[in-house]
Amino acid sequence: MSQAIRGVIAAIATPFLPTGEPDLPRLVTRAGRLLDGGCDGLNLLGTTGEATSLSVTQRIAVMEAVGASSLPLDRMIVGTGAAAVQDAAQLTRKAAEIGFSAALLLPPFYYKPVSDAGMLRFVEAVAETTAATPVPLYLYNFPALSGVAYTPNLVALLLDRLGARIAGLKDSSGDVGYATEVAALSPGIAVYPSNEATLFQARAGGPFAGCISATANLNAPDCALAYHRGDPAALERAIRLRGIFDGLPLVPGIKAMIARLENDSGHARTLPPLAALDSAQLETLLDRYAALARLPAAEPLGARS
Repeated sequence: MSQAIRGVIAAIATPFLPTGEPDLPRLVTRAGRLLDGGCDGLNLLGTTGEATSLSVTQRIAVMEAVGASSLPLDRMIVGTGAAAVQDAAQLTRKAAEIGFSAALLLPPFYYKPVSDAGMLRFVEAVAETTAATPVPLYLYNFPALSGVAYTPNLVALLLDRLGARIAGLKDSSGDVGYATEVAALSPGIAVYPSNEATLFQARAGGPFAGCISATANLNAPDCALAYHRGDPAALERAIRLRGIFDGLPLVPGIKAMIARLENDSGHARTLPPLAALDSAQLETLLDRYAALARLPAAEPLGARS
């Protein structure tokens, strides 16, 4: 199996055409800019990538476009979770065939409560479909949106039953104690909190492999300085940038800022049920960014050629 990506991983946003189809050339170009601009890796088709608003066909089209590009697939984690086990299995099998570093499994999120036995059946079924090409499986813990948690007991059960196939976990719960507890279950599991504030812990060889962050779409240069050089001022800038989205819809906000920094309104489009920021929200966001931009900072990603 491939080695876990360590360091700064951006949960890359998916640009869309006016028709609602993924804008594949924009996505590939943007992915290259992020990898050149400080990201050690990318999480394709995650929450920030609006994966659950895309059909299986659209998600496969995104994977195939990235797979056919010159981008390094060993630096890519792709989201393959779905409510239907056959959809998740098909997407995970495709991720394995194309050669992505790992597949990230959001839990099935409709029927609740879901027992550990039910979750075990789901993940085992996905694992079985790719047994011939055993792409590493990463669990995606985001109970605020999915309503289903990968509890430490469940992760321990999955590790016991599936062994090294369970290679990582992305935690978007915001609970560092939880992430630390999961990391302690096995030395072979790579755990990625969603907050840049944990990068120093990862750098010091602590419990985390790095972070998978939506705001790394925007603050990757500072995140890279923090993780690779131990620059405390850079970490503070990265955390401050994350804070400009407080109280605002995160994914539309991220996409609005990408559009502004790239000078390309095409990056701002979202799919239903998400909606673009209203005028008051956008003004608040841009005012916060303008105040932040007056601080000393690394070169903005959008300024790169």
